Amino acid sequence: MGCGKRSLAQCQVLLIPDELDKGCVMVIALIILGLVIITVLFHLYSPWWLTPIASNWGAIDTTIEISFWITGLVFIAVNCFLAWVVWRYKHTGKHQAHYEPESKKLELWLTGLTAIGVIAMLTPGLIAWAKVVNVPSEATNVEAIGQQWQWTFRFPGADGELGGADARFVTATNPYGIDPEDPKGQDDLIVNSHQLHLPVGKPVKMLLRSNDVLHNFAVPQFRVKMDLVPSTVTYQWFEPSRVGTFDILCEELCGVAHFTMRAQVIIEEEDAYLAWLNRQPTFAQTQRSPAPDLVAGKQLYSTCAACHGVNGGGLAAMQAPNLSGLAAWYMDRQLRYYREGIRGAHPADSSGQQMAAMAKSVTKAEDLHNLLAYIESLPVVAAPATLGGDPARGAQVYQPCVVCHGANGQGTAALQAPQLAGQADWYLYTQLKYFSTGWRGKHPKDQYGSQMRLMTSTIQSPERLQDLLAYIATLPVSGNHQEQLARATIAEGVQQP
Repeated sequence: MGCGKRSLAQCQVLLIPDELDKGCVMVIALIILGLVIITVLFHLYSPWWLTPIASNWGAIDTTIEISFWITGLVFIAVNCFLAWVVWRYKHTGKHQAHYEPESKKLELWLTGLTAIGVIAMLTPGLIAWAKVVNVPSEATNVEAIGQQWQWTFRFPGADGELGGADARFVTATNPYGIDPEDPKGQDDLIVNSHQLHLPVGKPVKMLLRSNDVLHNFAVPQFRVKMDLVPSTVTYQWFEPSRVGTFDILCEELCGVAHFTMRAQVIIEEEDAYLAWLNRQPTFAQTQRSPAPDLVAGKQLYSTCAACHGVNGGGLAAMQAPNLSGLAAWYMDRQLRYYREGIRGAHPADSSGQQMAAMAKSVTKAEDLHNLLAYIESLPVVAAPATLGGDPARGAQVYQPCVVCHGANGQGTAALQAPQLAGQADWYLYTQLKYFSTGWRGKHPKDQYGSQMRLMTSTIQSPERLQDLLAYIATLPVSGNHQEQLARATIAEGVQQP
């Protein structure tokens, strides 16, 4: 009938495309509806949900839920409408599309509905933000200092005020950048640890400061995060609502080892919190150190000399590393780690177990101070290279190490990174293997060890490791550590928890 003079076969051929078009249109419409259904089901049964909240910021969760509901309903409505339009206005050859470039009625509807949706999403956020920027007057001030790639913290002392601070005051003995001339800062309590303790049920105002680049302070369970901007102080506040241990993350890309910049906030009852706070040293205490007695230090070192050598050069046969070239602050931390079981606790680490026993023989702060001062006075002697490897290739492997350990492997006190130049290659090889296998750096209190565990994961083969050590063996060493005594002091009688 509609084919004119065409044959029946020709008419069937002409009709087939229309039938195919209808089938394709139906498939497209069903796919769109299927995507809507799958998306909704994924949202309802997704394993990714907000962590259980541990602060007063339930308003943040409410804001997120409102945004999800509004955007979710719009998503469903738009895509269902799209599927209907695809089916309803499929090609039949009977209708011709009408071109209408403008429709004031439609534009008014779209503008009005969009405005309502935007207002509905912004209002809860603005209400929550008004609470964020208005800190309760009874909140305790706590400063968090970010520096590649670690956190340190500061509490007001007896005067209840924090002293002035600035990045220009940062030195090896003052990595916090506290103004040494400000009397208000002398009694400030210093937390040189990756663990921050806070009381439950008490508001806290976090003052955020960076000593180098842009960082971010985030605790997911508290629903707070804020950037640390160099040369300024930002802030946020929260009130912990339950006891527990929560991760502090840097959520701003801050360099090659950004992924290692982690700490913990421990929320506990007020009595436990105050007991911990009272154990922290003041800034003035960290800046004082008595003059060392090198004669007494030499006598104490006689026990160490049996393994480490008379001049501290180390003995491979005794698995004893080169001590000459190591700074007092680093040796102090390692001895404390041995005493507290943070290092040398693995059953297969026989050398570490021996050191753990030896470390417990030096318990007095005065003896430790004299011993480490004497070791620092020893001439720095480079240990001979014993491993193969290509130094040229090793220079490339060493690039991520430069930021902490320095271009010449001299170490950086502010970053708590020891000197590598001159150290025995077999010892470095052993320790890097310990880090990679979890024999070292796995203890929850070993902040720097955990960073090293992550960094060693970038060395993916024994060949790269040997190349790295071959390059470190070429780095020059000179002088002694007498000149470093001024910048690598140990606080008198102060032991970090």
